[in-house]
Amino acid sequence: MAGLTGAVIVLPQGVAFATIAGLPPQYGLYTAMVTPVIAALFGSSLHLISGPTTAISIVIFSTVSTHGFAPESPEFISTALTITFLAGVYQLAFALARLGALVNFVSHTVVIGFTAGAAILIATSQMKNVLGVEIPRGESFLHTWMDIFHQLPDMNVFILAVALVTLVIALLIKFFLPRLPNMLIALILGSTFAVMLGGEVVGINFVGEIPATLPPLSAPDFSLSTIKMLAPQAFAVALLGLIEAVSISRAIAAKSHQRIDGNQEFFGQGLSNVVGSFFSSYAGSGSFTRSGVNYSAGAQTPMSAIFAAGFLALIILLVAPLTAYLPIAAMGGIIMLVAYNLINFEHIKKIMATSRAETSVLLTTFFATLFLHLEFAIYFGVLLSLVIFLARTSIPDIVSLSPDKDPDTNKRSLVKESAAEHLAECPQLKIVRIDMSIYFGSANHIQRYLHRATEKEGIKHILIIGTGINFIDLSGAEMLEQESDRLQEEGGGLYFGELKPKVNNFIHHGHFDEHIGAQYFFEEKKDAIHKIVTVALDHSICQSCPHRVFDECHEAPLSGGKIMETIDMTRES
Repeated sequence: MAGLTGAVIVLPQGVAFATIAGLPPQYGLYTAMVTPVIAALFGSSLHLISGPTTAISIVIFSTVSTHGFAPESPEFISTALTITFLAGVYQLAFALARLGALVNFVSHTVVIGFTAGAAILIATSQMKNVLGVEIPRGESFLHTWMDIFHQLPDMNVFILAVALVTLVIALLIKFFLPRLPNMLIALILGSTFAVMLGGEVVGINFVGEIPATLPPLSAPDFSLSTIKMLAPQAFAVALLGLIEAVSISRAIAAKSHQRIDGNQEFFGQGLSNVVGSFFSSYAGSGSFTRSGVNYSAGAQTPMSAIFAAGFLALIILLVAPLTAYLPIAAMGGIIMLVAYNLINFEHIKKIMATSRAETSVLLTTFFATLFLHLEFAIYFGVLLSLVIFLARTSIPDIVSLSPDKDPDTNKRSLVKESAAEHLAECPQLKIVRIDMSIYFGSANHIQRYLHRATEKEGIKHILIIGTGINFIDLSGAEMLEQESDRLQEEGGGLYFGELKPKVNNFIHHGHFDEHIGAQYFFEEKKDAIHKIVTVALDHSICQSCPHRVFDECHEAPLSGGKIMETIDMTRES
């Protein structure tokens, strides 16, 4: 039953998406037959339904149009299939390289901004079909709207009526009879209305009859010049397809409690596009609508996607001649609805209400999609995501800690100084916990913090608790070396306690512990504090200090100094 439901839903969507992509309507249906089968067999998700999608369709149209080919022309189709093949190769390469986590670096805000911009572009591209006016191809977003306003007096009211009737019917069915296939019913009633108005007599054009055949064989253009020309644009299509597929599969897996293998999903999507390019199918990805319906209909295995493709093939063989009565204006009305559904108003409202930074990312990506080539907008979004990630992780949370005695147990534990104003601070030793990885982006901020501690507070001994440090890179380790040298020259030291095994191994294999001194590393923070307080601190200062911050303060000898190499403080390697 899930397969039949999916086939009924994808029938009007496939025609609409192919129209958005600038391809003949049947290519959307071919894509809906081939790609879901391959993706289901070789992917990871039990419920993901692949096929033509709105976002990829508009990117295909935008990309191929830049080369000057007319929509639905043989050159346009060949170029679209070649981009599909190259996108699939990229996706397979990502899978083989185990780059399944790549999409994690593209923030959800960027995807929402891009899809909202793509929705506006899709609606703009359909204004000529909804109003019945002539708009030159290849114009910018602003120039297109200028042409639309200039030609409003020349619009065909019959075409507009068909588009509006189709759109209104689809909306009414969606809200009042949500279980029915609203788009399919709206197209049927819209077509009937167009025939009643007089059809071509009043200027209403029709899609034309779709061939009642299974997907025919096709061949991408493998010439070196074509591959070099399309490779950068295909990369954008590949990246967008993976973002869609993995995001949707994870969203549904959260409901079904399935674990998704990102690399396996990359492989399934890549193979489906490579195979599809030889069967007249353009680039596809996961569809949230069809995948959601598939899950809600009770699908338990990927076989539902295969059955949906089989039912769709059967339906096409039976009803293909009827598409001769499908008005282009009715398709325009349906595509307007598709564009509207693409905008996630709920998430946009949430983003704008909670974060200025995320709002700026949303708006920047949105306007980049409108005014730049779409492949550049995708790259821009990815770059923006990485910049945001680096900006956020470049300023790690460095927590200053002090011992606090529990009045019930009389034991001391390290707590945030900011959380307990009554705590006394040691004038010689500062204990900090770095809650972020130490890498090239955060090293400078951490170094400035350590400098401020020594210059403004007069601290010469700093103990870093490493429980919050997940990894360290070469730049971070070299910075710690420099700070250790500086503090040791000033008569102090930089100490490390409770480093995670991964960080510990990096420091050991890089011989950084040999340079800093193995005696400055400790397995337990209590051991570190004991050795530093009893051996390393200047106890002439301790004698005049009114506070007893540590339990070891009363053990301090009359004089102190730097930790000696002969004391066995080495950590386990």
